Amino acid sequence: MGITVTGVGVLDKAVDVLDALEQQPLSLAELVTATGLPRATAHRLATALEAHGLVRRDGDGRFALGSRLLALGRATADAWPLAAAAGLALTALRDETAESVQLFVRDGEERVCIAALQSPHGLRTIVPLGARLPLGVGSAGRVLARTDTDTDSDTDTTPWTQSIEEREPGVASVSAPVRDASGHVIAAVSVSGPVERTSRHPGRRYGETVVAAARRIESALAP
Repeated sequence: MGITVTGVGVLDKAVDVLDALEQQPLSLAELVTATGLPRATAHRLATALEAHGLVRRDGDGRFALGSRLLALGRATADAWPLAAAAGLALTALRDETAESVQLFVRDGEERVCIAALQSPHGLRTIVPLGARLPLGVGSAGRVLARTDTDTDSDTDTTPWTQSIEEREPGVASVSAPVRDASGHVIAAVSVSGPVERTSRHPGRRYGETVVAAARRIESALAP
């Protein structure tokens, strides 16, 4: 937190506040700890963001992400051709596996979730739309971290990559690359769920299905 990105101090600090609230609602004291901002500054920014609908107060008076972000997130996803093209394939993948599915793209040294559908099970993995996660950790991160000429132990013999409890305890995932017409990796499509359902060999169960979803997305993108 507190990293200057734009050189516009108040903007960078406001984004720090939003980033801090991404995982859960926070009291003012917790927000100060998470952002490293002075108490008065954190309160001023949080209440200003609240006035714009970007932050809200929950039932306990804690600061939380506001409902306006839902509309902005949907508008962003709708304006992203890749997310729109993936819609039918992701729905089919979620229905076939009964697990949560996501579509990630690379943004610098992070991956961003641009589409997500949740499992119908009560116990499920949830990756929020717009979530920013590290590369190199988790199956989708490793897919996007590789160059087009790289391989690893998963993809030497299979077109999918699996991970078991790499990013979060109790969670496994399987991902496959989505490529453009030139063969460059432009996204990663994933299935994720609790290890107790996916097993410790999720690729055996979902690998072919995830790869098929990636191919369907590629076909939807084709001119």
